[in-house]
Amino acid sequence: MNKALKWTLWGIGILIVIVALIMGGFMLKMKSETKKINVVDTKEVVHNIFAIKDSYVNMYLVKDSNNYVAIDAGNDIKTIENELKILSIDPDKVVAVLLTHTDRDHVAALKLFKNARVYLSTNEEQMINGKTTRLLNSHNKIDASEYTLLNDQQTIQIGNLSIKGILTPGHTPGSMSYLINNKFLFVGDAFSLINGKIDKPNEYFTKDMKTSIQSLAKIAGLPQAEYIFTGHTGVSSDYKASMKDWKSVKE
Repeated sequence: MNKALKWTLWGIGILIVIVALIMGGFMLKMKSETKKINVVDTKEVVHNIFAIKDSYVNMYLVKDSNNYVAIDAGNDIKTIENELKILSIDPDKVVAVLLTHTDRDHVAALKLFKNARVYLSTNEEQMINGKTTRLLNSHNKIDASEYTLLNDQQTIQIGNLSIKGILTPGHTPGSMSYLINNKFLFVGDAFSLINGKIDKPNEYFTKDMKTSIQSLAKIAGLPQAEYIFTGHTGVSSDYKASMKDWKSVKE
C-alpha cells in the first residue's frame, strides 16, 4: 500500500468517526429534549376536536359535518392509522391537512389522507424545495405531489370552517399558526405551553429564537380566541390566561 493511499484511508476513517460522533451526540440530545415533551392522549379534547397521540407529538382533527380537517400529520403513518381506528375515524374523510411546518414528525402520515388537500405557508416552501436546510445540512420532504400555499393573514373557507393562517416564523422560517372559527388556535411547534402559559419553543429544534419571540406578538391579541393547541406541549382552554405574561418571555 503506497503512502498516499494509506493517508487517504486514514483521513476517511477519521472523517467517519467524526460524523458518527456528531450524529451520536445529536441523537442523545434529541432523546434528552423529547423527554421534556408533554403530549395529549388520543381523544376528543374539545367538542368535535380530536388529539391524535403519536409518540412525542400531537396532530389534531377538527370535525365538520361528516368530514375532518387535520392540523399536521404525525410522526409515523402506522401509529396514526391505528389511533384513528381507536376513534373510529376514517382517514378518507379528511379533506384537508394544514401543515404548521414541514418537519418530519408533522408530515409522516400525509399519504394516509388520500382525499385531502395539503396546505402550508408560502414561506415554508423553502424548507422542501432545497433552498433552506433544516438540521445537519438535511432538507425537509413531504409526501404530496401538490400543495396549496398560504400567505400571512390569509383566510380560507373549508366547509363550515373559517381558517386564518398566521405566519409565526422562528422554529422554521415558514411556521404558520391556524386560527379556526376565530376560536381555536393551532400553533404546532411555534410556541410551547409551560404550566399553562405560552412560552418560547424548544430552543434545540428552533432555527431562529429571536424571530420566534417576535412572532409571539402576532398571536397575543386575538380577541375571540379561547383555546391553544400545541404540537408537543398540550392544550390550553384559556387563551387569555395563557397569553397574559407573554411579554416576559425573553431570549
